[in-house]
Amino acid sequence: MSEQLGDTLRRLRKLSGMTQEELSETSEVSVDVIRKLEQKRTLSARLPTLHALADGLGVELTSLLGDPPGARSEGDGDSPALVAVRRAITPTAFAPGPDPAEADGLSVAELRDRIADAWSEYHAAEFDSLMKTLPDIIADARRLVAAGEEGSHAALGKSFQLGGHLAVRLGKTDLAIISLERAIAEAEKSSDPLLTPMICNSVAWAYQRQNRLLDAISVARYAADRVKGAGLTTAESVKVWGALMMSAATSYARSNDYERADEMMRAAEKEAERVSKLPASEDNRMVSVFSRSSVRIERVRLAVQHGHPAEALSLAKGMRLSKDTPPSWRTWLLLDVARAHTDLGDAEGAVKALESLRRVAPAWMRHHTLAVSIIRDLWELPNKPQGLRPLAQFVGVAD
Repeated sequence: MSEQLGDTLRRLRKLSGMTQEELSETSEVSVDVIRKLEQKRTLSARLPTLHALADGLGVELTSLLGDPPGARSEGDGDSPALVAVRRAITPTAFAPGPDPAEADGLSVAELRDRIADAWSEYHAAEFDSLMKTLPDIIADARRLVAAGEEGSHAALGKSFQLGGHLAVRLGKTDLAIISLERAIAEAEKSSDPLLTPMICNSVAWAYQRQNRLLDAISVARYAADRVKGAGLTTAESVKVWGALMMSAATSYARSNDYERADEMMRAAEKEAERVSKLPASEDNRMVSVFSRSSVRIERVRLAVQHGHPAEALSLAKGMRLSKDTPPSWRTWLLLDVARAHTDLGDAEGAVKALESLRRVAPAWMRHHTLAVSIIRDLWELPNKPQGLRPLAQFVGVAD
């Protein structure tokens, strides 16, 4: 069963070491509202109030509202599928390793294709399906490593990296960091100089989710310097460097240094123009997401999250997304545009963005707490914009 808003608010407040009165002071939200939410005398609040509470707690709004749907809950304990993922990442203590003979019939090339397909599942938010396929992928990668196959360490590293990303999306950040540390250990044994920096970017993201912002900045900048020191001579190297710079910028913004974050994002967007002019590998499905589109999407996200909705809409206007932009990035862009319109009081603009979001990712939208919160706020307006009722009915806000 998912955690209710009041429970989440109380948990995050206690983790921050604040009393209700102190949170009221930092967020400028009345103590009465905070008490009502934590005591579940009211089950929701308007979006500006939730923004203020998140700012007061020093967390992202999604930390308070919940992330996009990861996988169905199975009650208080982990689901069998998640248990299988845990076992794949952290095998039973003292259990014997795989027998090299078990690698017969397996190939690194075929495994790389399976890993790339699994990453595509991840970007499409097909987490239930991914939990079923990932344990076998990790097991086969271990078998190939045991057999000493060339390229197997890199394959196992990418498998563990994917496990780390999946764990973050499922709210299991400690498991994520374990998986990513194992990914780095395998990457360091591989012949791919970009693999460790790519995984460092994932580590920085996991640190962000734990509110370890200084650690996230340190890891991202260390890895970015490592890539730049080796030379930004290929499309892959620029993508990895750029993704790390974006990650560091996000953490700076979360640390209330929006100007520095915006400066870094502008530099990254300019560097992204070089990607299409540099030599690239045939299969870039497992390389960091970095293009002018991805940088602009992240700039929109930072602008709307840090109180610059007009700037966010200006950045998003007329944007043409590149073909390699993952579906998950497209959905976030539409949601951020809807948030920006809502913050500016433009209900019609918000509805248009939400209608596009429903066409692109209906299942994602129906269960995303932030999308539902925006629609609920719009539904409470005295003059409801045209097109809102079908959206409100779709997410369960209206009968």
